[in-house]
Amino acid sequence: MSSPHFRFRAPDRSPRTAPALWTGAVAGAAALVLLALVAARWSPLMSLDRAVADALHRHAVADPGLVRVSRTLTDWVWDPWVMRALIVVAAVVLWWRGARRLALWVAVTSLFASFLQQGLKTAVDRERPQWPDPVDSAQFAAFPSGHVMTAVVSCGLLLWLLRLYGAGPGLWGAALAVAVVSAVGVAGTRVYLGVHWLTDVVGGALLGVAVVALSAAGYARYAAPREGSHRW
Repeated sequence: MSSPHFRFRAPDRSPRTAPALWTGAVAGAAALVLLALVAARWSPLMSLDRAVADALHRHAVADPGLVRVSRTLTDWVWDPWVMRALIVVAAVVLWWRGARRLALWVAVTSLFASFLQQGLKTAVDRERPQWPDPVDSAQFAAFPSGHVMTAVVSCGLLLWLLRLYGAGPGLWGAALAVAVVSAVGVAGTRVYLGVHWLTDVVGGALLGVAVVALSAAGYARYAAPREGSHRW
């Protein structure tokens, strides 16, 4: 019997890229609408942000134990540099296995997402929540959440790689569950700790989905036909 392995089959220029394109387009459009509303300080959205932030902050102040857990998760488990390190490891393995075009594509996508988030933060220049009794602190502008966008991009790229290499249902299901918990968890901790507004984390998630989906579609259409086939 042959040993279990993943096999990557390079996609061709076919309509199969349509779902990724549609996903990227819809998520990107939603992120742009949200960005415009945040930049315009649309009153109903600002009121929602304030109501959610106030409610969570009252709970955080009263529960220092949960604050410690949240800070550990957001500063160590879901820290952007930890997420980026996972992508570096994946890119190195891909390069070593001979999928060099794919390795570069993944690395450049992650780097592009980092530049995009920093550029948008500078452009929007949204203030973070301010508290007389903060339970945590963060620097730079608020929108979009860098923690959330980096987590979504990193987890999304890793899920995409598992799909390309034909991961079985067990592995795929476990990886998807970890990715969803990570994305939701980091979004929740950032708002709970009072360093982001709700719309910051939603915007970061939408932008992350858009970047990964459009990158996957672009790779399938333009780069994969030249990559060849590789065994894991």
